[in-house]
Amino acid sequence: QVQLVESGGGLVQTGGSLRLSCTASGSIRSIDIMGWYRQAPGKQRELVVKLTSRGRTYYGDSNEGRFTISRDNANNAVYVDMNNLKPEDTAVYYCNAVRVTTTSNHRYLDLWGQGTQVTVSS
Repeated sequence: QVQLVESGGGLVQTGGSLRLSCTASGSIRSIDIMGWYRQAPGKQRELVVKLTSRGRTYYGDSNEGRFTISRDNANNAVYVDMNNLKPEDTAVYYCNAVRVTTTSNHRYLDLWGQGTQVTVSS
């Protein structure tokens, strides 16, 4: 069984920085896309940033230039460095993995972590 475990959320002041980490546990052969989404109270879940196995990055609105994604494929991990944080960045951040293949050739199409809270104070 594959699970995504996030860490790194917390409380930060406006203009501050945070790094979120996510590691996929289990016997994994490959992961196509890893990324981050967020959901603020009363709003739909939205893309923050995602990175494909081929190195292509997709950003959500207003995030490019402030957020940087990276992957450690050897350890099935993804990170996002968030800089110049704003109060509107406050949300629960979820790690996402798409098309995960295990060493036994089981495929998970879409996995989510449990979420980590990011709060930016004004």
